[in-house]
Amino acid sequence: MNKSKLTILAAVAAGAVAFNVHADSRLGVTVGGNYNEVHFKQTDIIKLDKQLGVTAGVTGEYMIPGIGFGVDASLLYTMRGSKLYLGEKKIWSSQGIGNENCTLHYIDVPLNLKFKYRNLNGIENTIMPIVFAGPTFSFLAGHSKCGDALDYKTVSVGLHAGLGCELLNKVQVNASYNFSIGRSLRTKLLDENDAKNRTWTVTATYFF
Repeated sequence: MNKSKLTILAAVAAGAVAFNVHADSRLGVTVGGNYNEVHFKQTDIIKLDKQLGVTAGVTGEYMIPGIGFGVDASLLYTMRGSKLYLGEKKIWSSQGIGNENCTLHYIDVPLNLKFKYRNLNGIENTIMPIVFAGPTFSFLAGHSKCGDALDYKTVSVGLHAGLGCELLNKVQVNASYNFSIGRSLRTKLLDENDAKNRTWTVTATYFF
């Protein structure tokens, strides 16, 4: 990982810690899973299966007092992937490339604008609805070789939106959909066949 990436990640981590200084901010631990598709532009060329992945890291939250709006930022390790049936096409099978698990390891930095519905006559102290949306900045930390058939983009950007709930003012359970707005990878022998990650994610965050 180059120096510029380390600088960005250090800044995000420092910002997450700073969240916990203010009375309306807090820091938590996030874990979850995802269901990902490496979606190719030319969908009829490569058959694929979606795969399950994992995510884990830290989340900082700041809520504006009294109105229910706030922001959060996370620093997460995320594993995404799909199984690609490259061996079914002669262009790859002739090179000894078979059906490959395309596994992508990312450091994700999702940023959210969020809204918590608090006006529930006290019920919000038990369960509180949440909606959120924002960008995700993904830094590729590693990947499977896939027979050296693919070219990977080091930094990609996605957009996500989701909903969830907060339980007992401590635990947030969220579900979201994320889609890349630029390519995540492409095939080396078919330069125009770009692919983007499309990911469903479920997470739980425990706030201290």
